[in-house]
Amino acid sequence: MIISKTPLRASLFGGGTDFKDYYENSRYGYGAVLSSALDMHVYITVNQKFDDKIRVVYSGNELVDHVDEIKHNIIREALKMTGIEKGIEVIYAADIPLSGAGIGLASSSALAVGVLNALHAYKNEYVPPKELAREACHIEIECLGQRIGIQDQYAVATGGFNQYKFNHDGSVSITPVVCGRKIMDIFKSRLMLFYTGLTRDSRKILSEQSDTIQDKTEMLDNLVMTVERAFINLAEGNLDPLGYDLDRTWEIKKRFAGGVSTPLIDEMYQRAKSAGAYGGKILGAGGGGFMLLYVPDEKQDAVRSTMTGFREVPFEMDPQGSRIIFVD
Repeated sequence: MIISKTPLRASLFGGGTDFKDYYENSRYGYGAVLSSALDMHVYITVNQKFDDKIRVVYSGNELVDHVDEIKHNIIREALKMTGIEKGIEVIYAADIPLSGAGIGLASSSALAVGVLNALHAYKNEYVPPKELAREACHIEIECLGQRIGIQDQYAVATGGFNQYKFNHDGSVSITPVVCGRKIMDIFKSRLMLFYTGLTRDSRKILSEQSDTIQDKTEMLDNLVMTVERAFINLAEGNLDPLGYDLDRTWEIKKRFAGGVSTPLIDEMYQRAKSAGAYGGKILGAGGGGFMLLYVPDEKQDAVRSTMTGFREVPFEMDPQGSRIIFVD
């Protein structure tokens, strides 16, 4: 039996610049994202079956004779990629509801990376984080035809709080955010996470965003420079500008595609800002899921009060990426 544990992630700045159509043609030679792994996880258990059948358990339960019969697309393609065709059981569990696709924490990519990690370990293979991310990108983008970027796969495979650069030649550079522990603790203490109660299918939003990347080059260039500035501000302990940059880039993000924001999201955000939040954003493609806010300590009670009715979710940053936590 093998169990893998893979973090979800929160992307602060740069989302959209990790699409191939942008970073391959970027004036800077790369796209860039600032992202942190979270202490919310996806768990994959892999176990040998007594017979030659394949059992897959998630919010559904499948028992099939051949890998091609599996309905769960990511698990099916991961089994095919690793060459496992029979006699195995794969169980998917998570700290968030399995029906919570579309909440902006990269749960699909965490599943892809986590199941690949577990299946490789089942075969006594060690695959480093970048290779796990590359394989997950291949499954989600090439095999399944999803029109998405590549930041999520690298963020959940690698873990930690990092700047990711997606270079024009397809390589990915990963640089940890370096600042004093006290500065990082203060920064983390000023972040608040609220669940909007809305879920959405991000495919339509991301497809529209992908279709119009060439028309949004100037905005995407702006986001790359924001990542560079945020990286420096964190290193220097200059934290409040990060909150204002979240506000400015959220306004940019809302122009990427229809449905990124909604009347409810706009109302939540304005209430939070009126109560003292410097800025924030919807995590992921938009349209629902989780809202991340930057709020100075003395304003947090006021923000909580005005956000009554929306669940606040405490979190920590996870320094580790996908890992194997049990082998028997």
